[in-house]
Amino acid sequence: MPNELLFLIKLFAGLALTLFAFRMGKNWLFAVVGVYIVLANIFVTKQIMLFGLAATGGNVVYGCTFLVTDLLSEHYSRRDARKAVLIGFFASALFLAMSQLILTFTPSEIDTVQDGMKTIFALAPRIVAASMAAYLISQFHDIWAFHFWRMKTSGRYLWLRNNFSTWVSQLIDSTVFVIAAFGGVFPNRVIIQIIITTYLLKIIVALIDTPFIYLSYLIKPYEK
Repeated sequence: MPNELLFLIKLFAGLALTLFAFRMGKNWLFAVVGVYIVLANIFVTKQIMLFGLAATGGNVVYGCTFLVTDLLSEHYSRRDARKAVLIGFFASALFLAMSQLILTFTPSEIDTVQDGMKTIFALAPRIVAASMAAYLISQFHDIWAFHFWRMKTSGRYLWLRNNFSTWVSQLIDSTVFVIAAFGGVFPNRVIIQIIITTYLLKIIVALIDTPFIYLSYLIKPYEK
């Protein structure tokens, strides 16, 4: 099965599961954002090709976190959306700390997974710091921009505030991460190329998630 089809299947599954979490209530959205961030930290280690562009396996689940905060902003409050961002940040920090700690244990003679765990968990500190900084900055901007456009349009044009906030936030995310992680390591032209390719894939995710935020109005959460 081609990567592009798998990408779309994974994306629609992630967005559908996010709507299911919304149906179950606000606390489920808080939980799912933590899960998405941990999965993104694991999946990012796999390099793939999508639509002729270099990508990582974490693009889809990371993109779904923006739908979570947009749902919280739209149906609950800015405070709840910011809380979800902080939960995701804490989940990322906890995962990274514990994953590094487990690598320090001396494996037994019959252990067969130590090398595999090193491959997945042994991330460069600079890349980890860049990822976490980009996450906080872009997500807080997304929440601010969502409410900004909501106020400017008097609550109309849901598609506009959903897309405008996410498009700019994803550009911030890609730019901050790539420059912080690879600035001075790769030539400037390579830095720009990485930013553009990762941003284009994130735009695809943002466009596809728009119908899902409209569908949320057809779903009544079990609990507010």
